[in-house]
Amino acid sequence: MKLAVVIPTLGRKAVVSRLLSYLEEQRRLPDHVFITAPDESHIESGQAFSYPVSLVLGARGLCAQRNRALEQVVGDFDVVTFFDDDFLPAVDYLEEIERAFTEHADYAVLMGDVLRDGARDTGCSFEEGFAILRQAAIDPPPYHDPVDHPGAYGCNMSIRASAIGDVRFDEKLPLYGWQEDIDFTAQMRRHGRIVRLASLLGVHLGIKSGRVSGVRFGYSQVVNPVYLARKGTMPVRFAAELVIRNLCANVARSLSPEPHVDRRGRLKGNLIGIRHLFTGRVEPEYVLEL
Repeated sequence: MKLAVVIPTLGRKAVVSRLLSYLEEQRRLPDHVFITAPDESHIESGQAFSYPVSLVLGARGLCAQRNRALEQVVGDFDVVTFFDDDFLPAVDYLEEIERAFTEHADYAVLMGDVLRDGARDTGCSFEEGFAILRQAAIDPPPYHDPVDHPGAYGCNMSIRASAIGDVRFDEKLPLYGWQEDIDFTAQMRRHGRIVRLASLLGVHLGIKSGRVSGVRFGYSQVVNPVYLARKGTMPVRFAAELVIRNLCANVARSLSPEPHVDRRGRLKGNLIGIRHLFTGRVEPEYVLEL
């Protein structure tokens, strides 16, 4: 199999540089890595690796950046693996991806178990992430059977390229996107299963730089799930539970917010989104005006 890795980045040149160096430790190296960013100021220059690296420039926003990479990948590779620039895969990650797709023709999309998701807490450093992966290599987490999902978690997801066709990420979900991964991979289900495997392990550092504002993110927390439910790529119940869970969390924690989360900004964005929904506006791209 020919396997391409796509890494979107924005304002994190040191982070993506360190990830590229770390990917040298993969037992099965990628056949090509595509780094996608608005311009060269987001990328360290002068680095050389034992695998080919291409820069894909000229787009801003997670969906747009991923789409520009897909234009170069689809048709030339068998598997496309998307990593966030702060995701650390276990050293056998790409090896296990290739094995799983080779042995299971019914797999369309794969994702792994995230041993720690720093996006949900204060985040962690590269050193902490490496330590977690080393410990998992010594003492692996309990095995579980493959788990089917409605869509994949975008920090680490691999897709059989033949299932992608002309499907692209929805650029009406601008900036950080949010739930764009569910939207995109749910459309792969007609070609096979969307599965989380115990053999795929990694750590999502959850680095906070480069994130959108709390108000913008809060707006997306409400409007994006409704938009995707109407589009038909997210189950209505899943969307409703997502909106309610995030709204309740922002209300409950806004009085004493965590230092790493702008709860009051998110709540303000939630309320703007709810007001828009009551007036019939379902416009994810409105975050650009906030």
